Amino acid sequence: MAGKKVSDTLVKELTEEVKKWGYMKQTGVSLRQMMNFGGHFSSKNLLISAQFLHKELPIRIARRVIELEDLPYGLSKKLGVLKVRDWYLDSFRDLRSYPEIKDKNDELEFTQIVKMIKVRHNNVVPMMALGIQQLKKECPQFDYEDWTAIHRFLDRFYLSRIGIRMLIGQHVALHDPNPLPNCVGYIHTKMSPLEVARAASEDARAICLRQYGSAPEVNIYGDPDFTFPYVPSHLHMMVFELVKNSVRAVEERFMDSDNVAPPIRIIVADGLEDVTIKISDEGGGIPRSGLPKIFTYLYSTAENPLDEDFTTTDAATACTMAGYGYGIPISRLYARYFGGDLQIISMEGYGTDAYLHISRLGDSQEPLP
Repeated sequence: MAGKKVSDTLVKELTEEVKKWGYMKQTGVSLRQMMNFGGHFSSKNLLISAQFLHKELPIRIARRVIELEDLPYGLSKKLGVLKVRDWYLDSFRDLRSYPEIKDKNDELEFTQIVKMIKVRHNNVVPMMALGIQQLKKECPQFDYEDWTAIHRFLDRFYLSRIGIRMLIGQHVALHDPNPLPNCVGYIHTKMSPLEVARAASEDARAICLRQYGSAPEVNIYGDPDFTFPYVPSHLHMMVFELVKNSVRAVEERFMDSDNVAPPIRIIVADGLEDVTIKISDEGGGIPRSGLPKIFTYLYSTAENPLDEDFTTTDAATACTMAGYGYGIPISRLYARYFGGDLQIISMEGYGTDAYLHISRLGDSQEPLP
């Protein structure tokens, strides 16, 4: 009985601590701030960075825990969502139980803790997808409008996740004893969008080739010498998702045709404010009624590869040709994280154009949910 009381007290204390931190003000940073700060490498800067994370991460994580426990339609009680909430609670506890960071040894030890937290959260997206899928099965009568509150929550949740992973990843990467030329942590100060688009396109075509036995060509146009500061892994992920959708649409449309599948066209334009990447296909397009749905987490033109028996280990291999319908909405969040955006324009019966806008200025603060 005494043990039960102790555990009840601990749960109550943790709940109160989460609430206290969840109501504190978050502090956003911009790409330029990260780049300038990380560019002046020193032990003192790493210490300042760790101290910032020690205070900032519990605030961001606590906010997500509070939201995860109060979702509509009983979503909070779904197995996948409970698992994610536990990961966030564990991470909050790890961060709060770490004492004040005073010297280099503290900083190195703390860096190992945040590294571990990042790994713990690797499978958050497929786990949340599982929770959503469980709810969809239980509520087949729900239509697109019924899910509005959940869409908004998922946008906030995944945007926050991008920020948390960026802050941790940037801090950890600054410890690299042999950084790549022109790299400040995750940020490449002279990134070629053409090179990234080419690599992402080849990755998308490789998946298409594996699944269908052939893949449309991808033609890329733009200035090969143009570079600007950005996070290559973010751009790669966005272009990969968009090209993956395009090659699949074209391949499926021309699979049984005698005509040669038309190539996907990628155009990179360097404006003064934005770098815009346009991805055009002739994959038949999307009906106008379906366009708003492509930015939700409940719609996919392809079969959903997740099922009830999905486990954490399956998450690593869940990257199929179709994914679980999250590629487009999450790509838009990645674009918006540093002040950009993603627009999709479609001509039903012909094809689709995706416009990926990326802020070239780098001074946009993180949009903190």
